[in-house]
Amino acid sequence: MTPAETRARFHELHQAGCFVMPNPWDPGSARLLADLGFPALATTSAGFAWTLGRPDNGVTLTEALAHLQAIAQAVSLPVNADFEGGFAVEPEGVLANVTLAVETGVAGLSIEDSTGDPSAPLYDIALAVERIRAARQAIDATGSGVVLTGRSEGFLVGRPDLDETIRRLAAYAEAGADCLYAPRLSTLDEVRAVVQAVAPRPVNVLVGSGWTTVEELAEAGVRRISVGGGLARVALGGMLATAREMMVSGTFAGLANAAPFAEIEEAFRS
Repeated sequence: MTPAETRARFHELHQAGCFVMPNPWDPGSARLLADLGFPALATTSAGFAWTLGRPDNGVTLTEALAHLQAIAQAVSLPVNADFEGGFAVEPEGVLANVTLAVETGVAGLSIEDSTGDPSAPLYDIALAVERIRAARQAIDATGSGVVLTGRSEGFLVGRPDLDETIRRLAAYAEAGADCLYAPRLSTLDEVRAVVQAVAPRPVNVLVGSGWTTVEELAEAGVRRISVGGGLARVALGGMLATAREMMVSGTFAGLANAAPFAEIEEAFRS
């Protein structure tokens, strides 16, 4: 599909129902997930940073843009970009960088409101709203139809205040966000409160463990489910467990859990 087609399809997915949008960390994992039949994919800033031997939020704008383009070109599916905080503080910088992100061919992107400063982990709401408004302006100026997701990071950065999170998400919706997202909500009651507060805008929920199911989130009104760095952690967890076994026990039983060589090769030949 062309970028215009994937963007149109991404908008359609947000209109009704609930879909799972897993997060590959490189073109190979994107291809494998696409082959499983998922309707859309999302990048993971953490998963990508780990491939470079860096912590989350440890990549440059140039590296992130190249990564987004590589993932978008690897599959014929809508790709949502984890664009962190827009790689800028001021709205003017967010506008410029979102314009560049749109050029990579992604179908959607998210902008966070976390600062990276533990003493003041969230941007003042007025600035946070202007940052979302700048992203909206950038997307509209391109005429691309890229889906804009507004993220409030309070539950991730030690500010798990549901009322404040809802206040921020509602403000981001008013500023032009198409979809709303508060990572690390951990109960269905919290999810329902967010869904009801920003309706009819669609809501993305992050699932990083087995606390819920697709069916439960769909019944709560969630439109989109992602797993962040979860799949990258699963892959690294399997690798580390097997490597520790080799190092400590001198055995290789963990290798029996590996995906078959032929299956991987066949996926990449198609």
